[in-house]
Amino acid sequence: MPSQNSAYVSDTAPGHGALRAARSWLHSDAPSRSLNGDWRFRLSATVPPAADFAAERFDDGDWDSIPVPSHWVLQGDGAYGRPIYTNVQFPFPIDPPHVPDENPTGDYRRHFDMPTDWAGAERVVLRFDGVESLFRLWVNGEEIGGASGSRLAHEFDVTSSVRPGDNVVAVRVHQWSAASYLEDQDQWWLPGIFRDVTLIARPAGGIEDVWLRAGYERGRGRVEAEITADAAAFPVTVRIPELGVEQVWAAPADVVPFDVDAVEPWSAEQPRLYDVTVSGAAESIALRVGFRTVEIRGDRFLVNGRRVVFHGMNRHETHPERGRVFDEDHAREDLARMKRFNVNAIRTSHYPPHPRLLDLADELGFWVVLECDLETHGFDTVDWAGNPSDDPAWREAYLDRVQRTLERDKNHPSVVIWSLGNEAGTGGNLAAMAAWVHARDTGRPVHYEGDHTGEYTDLYSRMYASVPETERIGSDDSRSQLMNCTPAQSARQRTKPFLLCEYAHAMGNGPGALDQYEALVHAYPRLHGGFVWEWRDHGILTTTADGTPYYAYGGDFGEAVHDGNFVMDGMLLSDDVPTPSLHEYKAVVQPVRFTFDSDADEVAITNLRHSADTSDLRFVWRVEHDGTLVDSGDLEVPVVAAGESGRVKLPSATVARDAETWLTVDAVLASDTAWASAGHVIATAQLDRSARRPAPGVSSRTDWRHSDGTLTLGIADFVDGSLVRLAGRPVTGPRLELFRAPTDNDEAASDEVEESDAAVAGVSQAALWRADGLDRLTVRRVSVERTAEALRTISKVSAANSGSSVTVETVWSIEGDELELRVEIEPSRGWRTVWPRIGIRFDLPDGTAPVDGAEWFGLGPLESYPDSLRAARTGRFSSTVGDLSVDYARPQETGHRSEVRQLTLTSTGTEVLRLTTVPDTRGRRPGFTLSRHTPQQIARAEHPFELPGSTTSHLIVDAAQHGLGSRACGPDVWPEFALRPESRTIRLRVSAG
Repeated sequence: MPSQNSAYVSDTAPGHGALRAARSWLHSDAPSRSLNGDWRFRLSATVPPAADFAAERFDDGDWDSIPVPSHWVLQGDGAYGRPIYTNVQFPFPIDPPHVPDENPTGDYRRHFDMPTDWAGAERVVLRFDGVESLFRLWVNGEEIGGASGSRLAHEFDVTSSVRPGDNVVAVRVHQWSAASYLEDQDQWWLPGIFRDVTLIARPAGGIEDVWLRAGYERGRGRVEAEITADAAAFPVTVRIPELGVEQVWAAPADVVPFDVDAVEPWSAEQPRLYDVTVSGAAESIALRVGFRTVEIRGDRFLVNGRRVVFHGMNRHETHPERGRVFDEDHAREDLARMKRFNVNAIRTSHYPPHPRLLDLADELGFWVVLECDLETHGFDTVDWAGNPSDDPAWREAYLDRVQRTLERDKNHPSVVIWSLGNEAGTGGNLAAMAAWVHARDTGRPVHYEGDHTGEYTDLYSRMYASVPETERIGSDDSRSQLMNCTPAQSARQRTKPFLLCEYAHAMGNGPGALDQYEALVHAYPRLHGGFVWEWRDHGILTTTADGTPYYAYGGDFGEAVHDGNFVMDGMLLSDDVPTPSLHEYKAVVQPVRFTFDSDADEVAITNLRHSADTSDLRFVWRVEHDGTLVDSGDLEVPVVAAGESGRVKLPSATVARDAETWLTVDAVLASDTAWASAGHVIATAQLDRSARRPAPGVSSRTDWRHSDGTLTLGIADFVDGSLVRLAGRPVTGPRLELFRAPTDNDEAASDEVEESDAAVAGVSQAALWRADGLDRLTVRRVSVERTAEALRTISKVSAANSGSSVTVETVWSIEGDELELRVEIEPSRGWRTVWPRIGIRFDLPDGTAPVDGAEWFGLGPLESYPDSLRAARTGRFSSTVGDLSVDYARPQETGHRSEVRQLTLTSTGTEVLRLTTVPDTRGRRPGFTLSRHTPQQIARAEHPFELPGSTTSHLIVDAAQHGLGSRACGPDVWPEFALRPESRTIRLRVSAG
């Protein structure tokens, strides 16, 4: 027979004992005491047979000390086990509801003092805001109860067990339990008491719960109050001082809705909050109310009568040192950073966050999709056999989870949608959750992506739908069936607002094509935007054996099963550094659109916001000649209402005859806000006003003769036809480079290649590149010829065991007083796949002064790729070699700058070499990458610390790069941005610095 302990951890019931019903997380003046701090701690590899540690007089003197809140696997440098990362996989056998006997179990103890004046409290409550995954509670040796639901709040009535003065609380936490089958979210498994523990004195005549539903319509507010309290708590008074409201209810039966005149509405753009107190006979509760009304009208999702477009992020609670332990200062800055990057919405993937986060969301302004703590994705491994979502034995657990989610956070105006969870299949338990939410809260709709046919949810939601599929969803094409839907179900889903709950998987360098999704939102009103996966990387800060710090991902802690670096998929790096993709996102979703009309010398300014006009913005302009500022000023723009446009005259600007002329217009904050300072750029656009100048033609030479290739041309020295020095320093190249260190998207072997005609289902692009030998090209010199002022070599480049090749013609020549390099690249027939790049590489050994920086005129300041160019602007920029690259958790292609006109390489601030590009016959200019490592070296490293030491800088000038896409979990590179083998020309003018 199973032991009592094994039966306990395998119980599907959500809790037992003196566990209280869910209620709001309220700011009350009732006495409370935090039990956060150091607790005594003991870890067992299996569930101990007895709970003797809970006895009052148990001697814990030889136990360790551990902070609460914390995760025990992030304490003690491995003494208490290590984190485990899985995306879909369960890190234990799929045997529901059972878990292995090897079940790490943490026992916690601490003493606390209860004030003597608490003896008169009606109830004493012990609250746990988050414990992973199952726990049991004792006070003064008496078992109180237990609960599961790691990211949910649980309160226990401990009145009969506590006493004035010294008390002992003991908690046993099991890492694995039946509840673990419901918590298979894509994140680290991190056991322990990781949120606050609080002792609360509930006064006689106190207010047990409050729900203030504050609606808005045409300038008026309406408050519907739900007061949970005994008659002894009355009279209850609601005060809203700013609005002159003082509503007194003498008895429970008197609690009725009331109207408020002249209120300002709450929205994510204008998060107007009113301070409210709800006071009874013995307790006063402080809330902040935002007046807003959420509704679905036809296939539109509306707040305060206006359509909402979600420019959102999926946000996990994660920190490289604390895990999911909440830090309010860090969280506030996290949300402020979101605002600075034009993010207006959060999906709390895939559980309720710490309750204070929602206070911040109310205050700073976000549309929040609040998600229940539920995911059973690992059952996909067994074709969903045994999935709890349709098993009545689990219904109580499912309902408890959604009830605790809604009840805790129901007062937040930022919460506009309830989400049942994520990737848990479908079934009767999810339908029951939806039915309960619909009955409990008629003012907010229900979301769940897995309800593909729309049986029990109010919105149609999908993840990683391609651009063509998303367009089909937005259109009224009745002939087009939606995924997993019959024609009738497809028609029904098209009557609902559509939400991409996950899209644009931001893993490593990527994603691309964000602007294509954004364009659909404005073309098809049914489409309401979506949520990027995801906001930040989940790296855990650790060190190598020699003390080198790095951010660990799956497999770095010796897990038996893991999902590698799939947890490093954020637009923010683990150390809070925004990636270029976040800058790209900001530019794509910017809430002000500029449309230039050069003929009329005007710009149309469209306000794409939900409700805010442009009175909080200034519009500034500047004119640059070849990136050098020549004029600037303010653009006088009348206030533009939300959803409206205005046209203004552009400033006059001198157009240079011998330089490019660029006009840049920025919309900036006119004054400081809670999340950014005055002058912060909200939106930007550029207009090219340059006079057109023809590119110099290619010199025609007919007097070529065979040569040994040893000569000097201007600043270039050659031996045997190969470059050996430039401007007095050693340089080798140009060498054809077709390989890039594969991005995470390049490495993905996805079957989702619907929109791509350049991919093989189930095979990664990187695998195809390696199979074609692009990372190991060899060269055969065909010929070397020269004239008096030129050197020409022809080479055949190919790989071992390949019949495909590339012919490369390289011509160095003196053109006037300049040295020109022209490289003609022509592939043979037979290449079967896209190429990562078409470029030439120069190796620059350090010598006495390494090349350590670059200055350029072109697109910048950050890296850019063919399908990720919206954040790039034309200008003059500079950077060190190190800062040109992004420290992605897994080294990969990074650092490419597009459309460069002029590039200067520097050494300790001194100019070394200057390269000026010449556009090809179609007007295309190359880009460049400057790095301390070759693509091949980068591709071999799994972590940054594995990159070898370097004594050489490597410059790659690219005629073209393959796009980024989102194939790591989503669509491949769009055909327009796929780089097929083709002939290209690179022309450079080279001079000494």
